[in-house]
Amino acid sequence: METRSYDIVIVGSGAGGGTVAAGLSGLAEQGARIAVLEAGPRLRQEEFTGHELEMARRLYVDSGGMLTEDRSITLAMGRAYGGSTVVYTGVTLEIPEKIVEEWGVPGLDFQDLNRRSRRLSAELGVHCLDDDLINENNRAFARGCRKLGWNLNKIPLNIRDCRGAGICNLGCPHGAKTGTHRLQLPRAEKAGIEVITNCRVETISQGRLQTLVTNSSSGLPSSWPEGRYRIEASKIVLAGNAIGSTSLLLRSGFGRIFPALGLGLTLHPALILAAEHASEISNTIGHPKSYYTDQFQKDGRFLLEVCMYYPFTTAKNLIGFGPEHAEAMRAMPRMQQILALVMDDAEDHNRVLLNRRDETVVKYSLSQKSLTSLHQAMLRATEIFFAAGARRVHVPASRKFWIRAGESPEAMIPRSGVLPGRLSISSAHLMGGCRMGRDVSDSVTDSWGRVHGHPWLLVADSSLFPRCSEVNPHLTVMALADRVAEGIRTGK
Repeated sequence: METRSYDIVIVGSGAGGGTVAAGLSGLAEQGARIAVLEAGPRLRQEEFTGHELEMARRLYVDSGGMLTEDRSITLAMGRAYGGSTVVYTGVTLEIPEKIVEEWGVPGLDFQDLNRRSRRLSAELGVHCLDDDLINENNRAFARGCRKLGWNLNKIPLNIRDCRGAGICNLGCPHGAKTGTHRLQLPRAEKAGIEVITNCRVETISQGRLQTLVTNSSSGLPSSWPEGRYRIEASKIVLAGNAIGSTSLLLRSGFGRIFPALGLGLTLHPALILAAEHASEISNTIGHPKSYYTDQFQKDGRFLLEVCMYYPFTTAKNLIGFGPEHAEAMRAMPRMQQILALVMDDAEDHNRVLLNRRDETVVKYSLSQKSLTSLHQAMLRATEIFFAAGARRVHVPASRKFWIRAGESPEAMIPRSGVLPGRLSISSAHLMGGCRMGRDVSDSVTDSWGRVHGHPWLLVADSSLFPRCSEVNPHLTVMALADRVAEGIRTGK
């Protein structure tokens, strides 16, 4: 087994790892040996084909099909040079001040996060789309919300020169998203930081990582030959997302030290809802997300935002089989879609753990509160669809496949039909597991991402969140990772 030595090793290259790498570029220029280890491949530009199943295999953990233990929720996590920033839609929202206050982490100040978020947003080129670039799927959502008198907000996006391919979740074929694969990682590599792809970290201990390099059938081969490596490092930064970082610590024996490790996982459970219009709408051309409403964020604990997914994803989210399902799929050119996103509570029984074979298990059960939020989200989304002019609506808890205009959503969508296993629920916002807090009794790290009692080990990803962020976590992860990088640079 070959041994390689570095001053700092960063595990993961997404929003957290890429931001830490960029923040440590100055140290690299001064001679520090720094490496980023990424389990996924670095794809060639021509490999971003936009073919749904092909890109799922290339860019997602378990091809996008990882499930919770009870198989009721699908978990989507990017696995590539750039992590999940390659496959998310570019939504870049600042965390609300009240959430940071509710987190109650000593030493974590909203003003500090806000300052970093604004600077990072400027670097990413975050902006809202001009009205003439917004497609009809988004305009229908806006039309419905305005007719109902509900709050309507434009979504800030980190995109440049978007050509409207509409396949953001499959990796932009035009390189329009300013993810870490486009901005932070190239900057870090220019400063001398190594990025080793196809490199899976198996365990860590003080000053040491055990890794395995195995090339995939896609992307460039790793800069290291295939095989096992022992890597020595003075500092290790974990940025492999809420599942990856937590699992790595558990495999490395840290569960015996930290009772909070793996606990309090939140998922922002999401549900795709669909409606059919009488005529075609431009739903697959143009950016898929331009608007959302926070009308029900406080009382209903959910957001509604525009979405548009691809045939396979849409098909698995339509409930049922046979002629009605086939008819709905043929109607995709006339389809409007809305994504319901629930703000779930951090409950310790929802957690990441390992089974007897040291395989990762995500134990998560939807609370009655979350199920009620999903029910309310279906009712309100149905109102938006009909207010926008849809002729019929499909929601998974309905008494029949289609609800038609004039039928009462309350009568057609009973709360009793909102059951785990009946709904096709997914999550792309995994948070918690290595939460920040006061000490080892209630958390894993402090507000600077330093693991309690282990000054050589830090965490810089969404696993730090004590509870869900209530908005897309991308920008908050970057702001926290920016703090981690500053703490390393200054010795805090």
